[in-house]
Amino acid sequence: MTQLTDLTLAHARLGLRNKHFSAVELTQAYLDAMAKAKPLNAYITETPELALAQAKAADARLAKSEAGALEGLPIAIKDLFCTAGVRTTAGSKILGSFVPPYESTVSAKLKAAGAVMLGKANLDEFAMGSANITSHFGPVENPWKSKRDPQARLVPGGSSGGSAAAVAAKIALAATGTDTGGSIRQPASFCGIVGIKPTYGRCSRYGIVAFASSLDQAGPMARTVEDAALMLVAMAGHDPLDSTSAPQPVPDFAAAINRGVQGLKVGVPKEYRPDGLDPAIARLWDQGLEWLVAAGAKVVPVSLPHTSYALATYYIVAPAEASSNLARYDGVRFGLRVGGETLDDLYRKTRAEGFGTEVRRRILIGTYVLSAGYYDAYYAKAQKVRALIAKDFRQAFDQVDCLLTPTAPSAAFAIGANSDDPITMYLNDVFTVPTSLAGLPGLSLPAGLSADGLPLGLQLIGRPFDEETLFAAAQVIENAAGLFPVAGGRP
Repeated sequence: MTQLTDLTLAHARLGLRNKHFSAVELTQAYLDAMAKAKPLNAYITETPELALAQAKAADARLAKSEAGALEGLPIAIKDLFCTAGVRTTAGSKILGSFVPPYESTVSAKLKAAGAVMLGKANLDEFAMGSANITSHFGPVENPWKSKRDPQARLVPGGSSGGSAAAVAAKIALAATGTDTGGSIRQPASFCGIVGIKPTYGRCSRYGIVAFASSLDQAGPMARTVEDAALMLVAMAGHDPLDSTSAPQPVPDFAAAINRGVQGLKVGVPKEYRPDGLDPAIARLWDQGLEWLVAAGAKVVPVSLPHTSYALATYYIVAPAEASSNLARYDGVRFGLRVGGETLDDLYRKTRAEGFGTEVRRRILIGTYVLSAGYYDAYYAKAQKVRALIAKDFRQAFDQVDCLLTPTAPSAAFAIGANSDDPITMYLNDVFTVPTSLAGLPGLSLPAGLSADGLPLGLQLIGRPFDEETLFAAAQVIENAAGLFPVAGGRP
């Protein structure tokens, strides 16, 4: 018998509208699954009473044929999105008791569409991390297991690791994530799900706890390409409360999945195939290209010559913006307060106790590169290199319609591995950071398995505000890969 938690978001939506089950029944099934999956630590705050109340209201609207686009569908909200009346921690001790009086625009849009909030998903502290091990509330465990070492606890990727693990473990139909340098795409790859970082400005940043303001972008994480498209339609749109929100219309992304790729020119950047690239990743990349060619696409080699500078550029720009954004956490206005004899002493003690090691590291880096003696040498130069990286992409898109690359340089690794080596940890974002610096849309989807039976993702990169092409190409790859059959099939 098909379990309700086995359904895709699209199929669950159809089931609700055809009255095969109620929103309360669907929500209760997820709440029961969450209770069994607590060892994964995917949620920081669970909201069962609120979820059931929202599900009951959804059933009433469904009965009156007043259903929103996501009516009655249970999802997780990354604990970086402010939710009115529900604790929002950003995975940090300094915000451990913060209850926002206002709602983020993205979560408000999902609520307006009828989605049911199961809880707030765990994340790396202030979204700073690639493994979801820096959260004050403990690491998240990937639900996947290695064939070679089934007892090993694997990371889900980060920073949106709780969201990715919740979707992969079937304790949420879908989830919100945020992506600054790969924090949607890399965990999507590690957990065998679909995740898309939309074009910068496609989704409002209002009410999202800021990490790096010129890079942060909200996006959906889901089990299938179609589910991600349905989520993005509900999340996207211009917001006058966010000065970086783009006044662009929101296409029907779900309609694009059936568009096909006949005549599509797919770029292959040579810089993304460095010496030492994992042979399994390289084979998967070649296989993805073959699938697209078989569907009518054409492969075109391209060059992104400044790719090798992307990580260094990112780890100057992002910490610089973080050091500015996190200055507001001073123990005076909200959040943790540790008393001191003077105001400076209060600041110092509050921030020392409230921030974790990785956050303190990035604040120090950011403060250093913004200091008077080093601003021109580091931050100003990094912004110039960022412009060159964006120019590389623009020139590539004069020749092609999208790019296909690996998402991450490896499959999920064990919790604790590389934790004492921040540089190695930062290298997990080597394929995702350039896209973020250029503000482009990037989509990761599962396309194969490693020798240990762990998911591996491929990344599609598109022109600004052309997420439709990514969904069309991703659907072709998803169909060809046929990795994870979904209960009920496609509606």
